[in-house]
Amino acid sequence: MRKITFIGAILCTLAINSYAQQAPHDTTYKFTIQDCVNYAYQHQHDVANAALDVKSADYHVKEIVGQGLPQISGSATFQDYIQSPSILFPDLSSELNGPVYGILNQENVVNSVTGKIIPSQAPQSTTTTTTTSTSGGSKVSFTQKYNLTPGVNVSQILFDPNYIVGLQARKTYKQLYERSYTRSKIEVNVAVTKAYYQVLVSAEHLRLLQADIDQLKQQLDETAARNKQGFVEKIDVDRITYQYNSLVTTKENTARLLVLNYELLKFQMGMPIDEQLILANKLEDIKLETATADPTIDTAVYRNRIEYNLLETQKMLDEYSLKSTKGQFLPKLMAVGSYSSNFQNNSLGSLYSINYPSAYIGLTLSVPIFTGFQHLNQVKQSEITVLKAQNDLDDMQKTVNLQVSQSRITYINGLQTLNDQNKNRALAEEVLRVSKIKYEQGVGSSIEVTQAQTAVEDADNTYIQGLYDALVSKVDLDKAYGRIQ
Repeated sequence: MRKITFIGAILCTLAINSYAQQAPHDTTYKFTIQDCVNYAYQHQHDVANAALDVKSADYHVKEIVGQGLPQISGSATFQDYIQSPSILFPDLSSELNGPVYGILNQENVVNSVTGKIIPSQAPQSTTTTTTTSTSGGSKVSFTQKYNLTPGVNVSQILFDPNYIVGLQARKTYKQLYERSYTRSKIEVNVAVTKAYYQVLVSAEHLRLLQADIDQLKQQLDETAARNKQGFVEKIDVDRITYQYNSLVTTKENTARLLVLNYELLKFQMGMPIDEQLILANKLEDIKLETATADPTIDTAVYRNRIEYNLLETQKMLDEYSLKSTKGQFLPKLMAVGSYSSNFQNNSLGSLYSINYPSAYIGLTLSVPIFTGFQHLNQVKQSEITVLKAQNDLDDMQKTVNLQVSQSRITYINGLQTLNDQNKNRALAEEVLRVSKIKYEQGVGSSIEVTQAQTAVEDADNTYIQGLYDALVSKVDLDKAYGRIQ
């Protein structure tokens, strides 16, 4: 019974958690354009990855600096000789046999043939087949069965051209990723702003459609009533009904597109689609002024563009790479040191009883003499890379100046077109008003009213498209001038 209760509690907990995850979010965001941009800076994956690249570059700089610090490494080698290496020990005269064998015995020197320690006394016969070789000597081993050699090695760069250039280039290397991060933020800013404008324009389009529908519905009701009274024909009612139904369908399609535009804005921001978002800005808050387009083109405006700054940084890194390649012709100097201990014994339990330490310090000088012209060819390649980087800078300067001129003209044309379309809307509404009056007074036809209504709808659609084009051209103009930071 307890098991059933316990399992039931687990299932209830899982069900509650699942419902909580599927439940709609209660948080509602009411954001201005800048709020949406700031949110994107924190959540958009491209910006987040660019920020991580900056952190990674910082660690890479620390890695470069760390190469100039002392490099310390430890090692340990353990050997168990299954068969010890042997040397041929010559037979000695009787006068020397005694003392020599005593020393060898004291040092635990092993006879390689018998595998036993050489006795302290010379054997009576050194020509036996078990202890001597055919050349008149005995095979002996001075290596103990068990060997352990721990050690520590230290090295320190004293002079290395590549390391010096690396230190000089570390700030420029980090600057490259910082500027890439800025470029990502600018791109996200542009994308979010355009998506925000798209939502505002779609909402305005929906409002105009609803106003046209309300107006057409009133006209339809009046025409239907007059048809019942016999003042107008049935075809007039059918004509307005057809136009009304088409306008309702257009409104429904636009409403669905508005939902999609909201989702696109959230996507550009890095916001989950199921979050609730309300736009705080209105279309009237956005200033579309001709003064925004500076009539005098600044020939140095390209320096405000992050794309140009990135190419500048890349050229600087290419120049550092050239210096590093040239440094390969110079010598390298390094200080080295080592300390090790050697433990040897034929008994594993007594391995640490005897220690043979060794240590040294020194200098290592590496001087390139001839490398098959590899370094020379590498220098030539690096020089070409620097020249290409300069060409890219010159081309970017011309590209930015062209973009400024193009975006300025596009923006001014967009404003002019928008103003004309606004006037056309007013004219179309006036024509519709007059057509209705004439139709009600019996001096006009229903076809004139229908055509005037269609002209109003076309004028609204053209105005909406012109409004969006003008807003987008404003964003492109600010980007071209480098005003988006």
